[in-house]
Amino acid sequence: MTPRSAGPRLSDLSSADVLAATAGQTVVWPIGSIEQHGPHLPLSVDTVLAEAFARQIAYELTAFTLPVQSIAARSLPQSGGGLAFPGTVHVRGQSLLDFLVDTVQSLCALPWHRLLVVNGHFENEPFVFEALDHVAARPAAAGKEFIALSWWSLVDQRWLAERVPLFPGWHAEHAGVTETSLMLYLRPELVSPERPDHGDPPRPGIYLHPADVERTTNQGVLSGTSGASAALGEELFWHIVSAAVALVTRGDGLLREEKP
Repeated sequence: MTPRSAGPRLSDLSSADVLAATAGQTVVWPIGSIEQHGPHLPLSVDTVLAEAFARQIAYELTAFTLPVQSIAARSLPQSGGGLAFPGTVHVRGQSLLDFLVDTVQSLCALPWHRLLVVNGHFENEPFVFEALDHVAARPAAAGKEFIALSWWSLVDQRWLAERVPLFPGWHAEHAGVTETSLMLYLRPELVSPERPDHGDPPRPGIYLHPADVERTTNQGVLSGTSGASAALGEELFWHIVSAAVALVTRGDGLLREEKP
């Protein structure tokens, strides 16, 4: 099944129309990165995936999308492979946090009800969550709902175990079988034929500097790509979209504040 046409882009509205058009609506903001993804995938993987998920989710929710944000937090050695490989473009964590806070604060001037942030870069997650926490405490956010998620957080573990045996954990899935499969489904022209595997994925929650990238990765790949396919990517894409829609519309996995 091919991803359908996305919903309207907020930035395509005119200033004269934007208040009425966004009143009570949902806005979806994809956030990715420009980061090395081994020899077989482009630097744009996190951005491509975040935008694809966001635009499809927005279509399903009849929501607006914001332009994708592609400059992100830097790669860490035990998740993105660090900065030992060329091509990663990043900002300091404080710069990213300030940018996210300022952006969301300015968005609050519009009368939308819900902001859904779809993240595609592992290291972005704590900064996104903290930024929303800052803004949510401000008067401008009164009456608004914030949801932020990384696409992989929506994958059911039993579903994954049936399709990807010996899964190394999302921290080590960088440039691995799931990202390769999603790119084969969504943007196959950007995927080269190489399928590097790394048999000793890093453990989660450990920081090491300096790291020997010849031992911790295989050309920037932290786990494995064998078994990647467009068919798996298609199944995974729609599994995640379905879970996102259920989360927003039914509250699956959320404990929303009860309204009187």
